[in-house]
Amino acid sequence: MLSKRQILVLKAIVEEYVSTNEPVGSRTLSKRSDLQVSPATLRNDMADLEDLGFLEKTHSSSGRIPSEKGYHYYVETIMKERNDAEYSFPMIDEIFKRHDLSKEQAINESMSLVSQLTNYATLVLGNSASSSKIKKLQFVSLQERFALIIMITDSGHVESKKIIVPDGLSFREIERVVNILDEILHDCFISEIEQKLKEELKNEEIMDFMTYREDLVNAIVTAFQEMATDKYQISGQSNILQQPEFQDIEKVKDLFDAIEKKEILKIVKLDDTGISVRIGQENEIKALQDCTVITVPYEASNGHKGAISIFGPTRMEYSKIIPLLEYIAKNIKNIM
Repeated sequence: MLSKRQILVLKAIVEEYVSTNEPVGSRTLSKRSDLQVSPATLRNDMADLEDLGFLEKTHSSSGRIPSEKGYHYYVETIMKERNDAEYSFPMIDEIFKRHDLSKEQAINESMSLVSQLTNYATLVLGNSASSSKIKKLQFVSLQERFALIIMITDSGHVESKKIIVPDGLSFREIERVVNILDEILHDCFISEIEQKLKEELKNEEIMDFMTYREDLVNAIVTAFQEMATDKYQISGQSNILQQPEFQDIEKVKDLFDAIEKKEILKIVKLDDTGISVRIGQENEIKALQDCTVITVPYEASNGHKGAISIFGPTRMEYSKIIPLLEYIAKNIKNIM
């Protein structure tokens, strides 16, 4: 249990370090109006906070910097005392009031603005179809050897995917395959399509018919899987280059590789449990273990769910970022 003064010291060190990127010493703290105590007392408090794991001492300075534990205490305890009613973001409101933007465009533009304002990278994760059930499959023939597979889910969401029709198959055969799949996969979770097909193909009649059309079935299943993937948009990756922590070329390369390979999606997940703040080593992806990833879930007016996320150095402006993301998530439901 930290004393009131120790909490003030920790709060001050986090805020000073976030602002300056320099280890914080007792002399700097003694100049703050909210810490009217002697440098000697401050040094003792800093030493105690270091012993408790909330601070770390760098080799190049006698000052301290927050540890991952210290950042967590700041976010989970100190920031809890803030008054949410104090926050308003007129620039975000302007985006949400624009009638010429779709819901998706408004969300993406607001997060792009966040990226510009903070110099961190942002990510919008849209609603995934993987937890939806299939209600209807339809087939539409297109020009040449192309066809369109349309999938309607239990939430009323419509997804479509163009496929290449394998040689030697007629559109009538394709339509019959889709009708069989429509019957087999009705009320099946999209994430369970492959397992469901394996079970149903034990039926000899269906197996005999499907075996000769294996290429088509595989193409359709691949289309389902692509329909079910998370929709996402990343903004401001290059902003990371402006942060002092990312001047190491190899570190930046690893981070950009993780983004390109979509590994970031392993951390940014749709979750109804509320805000997630993953700091440093909590991120299982090595390239993000010097980063903080903050994710806030949202629900749109049509019931679709998603998440907005920001990632940057652990030396992040938590007191500004978290209220901003929560404000955006809260107001997404008002977008028609």
